[in-house]
Amino acid sequence: MKIAGVYSFNDGKEVIETQFAAELCDVEQIITAIDSGKLRTKTSREKTMPGKKLYSPRALNKAFKTEFEERGWCTRRVACEYPTQYYVGGYQMDNSFSGAFREMDFVKNRVGVEVQFGKYAFMVYNVCAKMTIFHKLDVIDVGIEVVPLKEFADEMSTGVSYFEQFVWDLEQRGASDIDIPVLILGITHK
Repeated sequence: MKIAGVYSFNDGKEVIETQFAAELCDVEQIITAIDSGKLRTKTSREKTMPGKKLYSPRALNKAFKTEFEERGWCTRRVACEYPTQYYVGGYQMDNSFSGAFREMDFVKNRVGVEVQFGKYAFMVYNVCAKMTIFHKLDVIDVGIEVVPLKEFADEMSTGVSYFEQFVWDLEQRGASDIDIPVLILGITHK
């Protein structure tokens, strides 16, 4: 695979290149080490492309997990203790929330990485909420979000979001004072 798009959100590129160059090098090497040709394993059952061989997000995620772990990156999970004082009218919470958590795909030396081959809302959540939360919890200082380019997303199931759409929305939104520096990497299978 290769990186074909780079977007600096809230000075992410500049901060990561100057302060976290070794971690950025790891991420770049991980992306290029993955042979996407072996990951076109999903047979579509969708009406718009029945029987077509697609890239499997599950297989892609597994390949990334293997490569990141081999280089010392770890998944980081934090428990969620949800507040109950906001319930009204005498409502009582059951135990359905026990074991709730938030998870960052990969963390190393205060750099958080999320690899996203899912719906658009997950990309926005990763950068605009999850990375901010993990920063506030003193786990990361910067983030890297790895997402497919449109041409790559088109070779997956329908509904997978892509780099170009994500960048447009981030540019229209702008950065807030709570946002951390994030480097968005658009990848392709070619």
